[in-house]
Amino acid sequence: MTLMIIQLLIVLLALYVGSRYGSLALGAISGIGLAILVLGFGLQPGKPPTDVIYIIIAAVTCAGILQASGGMDWLIQIAERLLRKHPNYITILAPLCTFFLTVLVGTGHVVYTLMPIICDISLKKGIRPERPCGVASVASQVGITCSPIAAAVVSFVIISNANGFNINNLQVIAITIPACLCGLMAAALVSYRRGLDLDKDPAFQARLKDPQMKEYMYGNTASVLDKEVSKEAKRAVFIFLGALAVIVFFSITQIAGHDIRPKFPTGKVIDGVAQMKPLAMNIIIQIVMIAAAAFMVIFCKAAPKKAVSGAVWQSGMVAVVAIYGIAWLADTYFANYMDVMQGGLKDIVQHYPWVIAFAFFAVSVLINSQGAVVVAMLPLAYSLGIEGPVLLGVLPSVYGYFFIPNYPSDIATVNFDRSGTTVIGKYLLNHSFMRPGLVSVIVSTIVGTILVRIFY
Repeated sequence: MTLMIIQLLIVLLALYVGSRYGSLALGAISGIGLAILVLGFGLQPGKPPTDVIYIIIAAVTCAGILQASGGMDWLIQIAERLLRKHPNYITILAPLCTFFLTVLVGTGHVVYTLMPIICDISLKKGIRPERPCGVASVASQVGITCSPIAAAVVSFVIISNANGFNINNLQVIAITIPACLCGLMAAALVSYRRGLDLDKDPAFQARLKDPQMKEYMYGNTASVLDKEVSKEAKRAVFIFLGALAVIVFFSITQIAGHDIRPKFPTGKVIDGVAQMKPLAMNIIIQIVMIAAAAFMVIFCKAAPKKAVSGAVWQSGMVAVVAIYGIAWLADTYFANYMDVMQGGLKDIVQHYPWVIAFAFFAVSVLINSQGAVVVAMLPLAYSLGIEGPVLLGVLPSVYGYFFIPNYPSDIATVNFDRSGTTVIGKYLLNHSFMRPGLVSVIVSTIVGTILVRIFY
């Protein structure tokens, strides 16, 4: 038992140190922990999450090509028109815009262009920018468990199917989208009158008295409405949406009992009949995404070199390395001590299976990746005997990295807010994302649990 605890501390230390450096270091430093466990302690290495990694590469390549084509700019323009048309409701509409952008493209990093616009609209309208900015940043990450092509959703499907819970991407987001929307609207409501109004905020008024600071805050207008969107960019958006529609169509036919997926021999013969197995949805997603990326390159003048240098592709590849290292490290540790953990935790999870949500949340605080949390923790949850519907209900709890405000979208949001109201507090945890983040995750998890009780 002492050795098991020491090795657990090594795993946690690797995750903690990696989170301090961030980016690629998170996955790379997990490799140090893996080397110590395998080469130093002689633990049998687990399996790297190759299926999930392939999905991420395919989806990120497609989204990166979409960004290179200019299609992202068109989506951002549509969102900006909505926000500028209804500025009084920006605290409600801003998180909806960032949420659905993430749902569409599978990554929260697409909102960097929209966030300065949210700050600008709220500031010019006299609304405290912290109110929409804090919840909008949270919403951009909440959307990950609601996107059919996001790593977290695809990972949940792959691992669940392997553990006897047959479910597809569409069935997952049919639970997570309404659950997370309820959570986000609750977070928007608690943010609606949050903090002092700008005309009553002494810190803001002090900044306003400085002519240079006033010019900095009000002198420029953040907007993409003046950017010309080519017909090729719009065509790329339609290709991307068409790819999503194809994926959803395969899922719908599967749910309806008219599975149209190609079938291939499994190599097994029962009573003289060769057994056939339909093509896995993760393979279909990869094929459709890669094909869509190719169509955008051929028909939409999307430059691959521009895609590689874009924020979406780069952040996606960072996620690949992070998930690769983190999930491999976690699987190595858990696989070697599965029997011990089952014996110690089985009674607890049998009576209170929802407590796994706290474990999901805590791990997410450390590793800053919802996909990595699912890949690392879901096999353990299934091995403990927790049923698939329960895990689906608590899936929103894999988002916890707002807790320590070191994630790029949160840091960027603080920098985008020229009013200085969106902040990381003196004591680190008293920051602008804590309240909307906690409300969103708690409400989403409760609603998700209720929904699976109704439908499963």
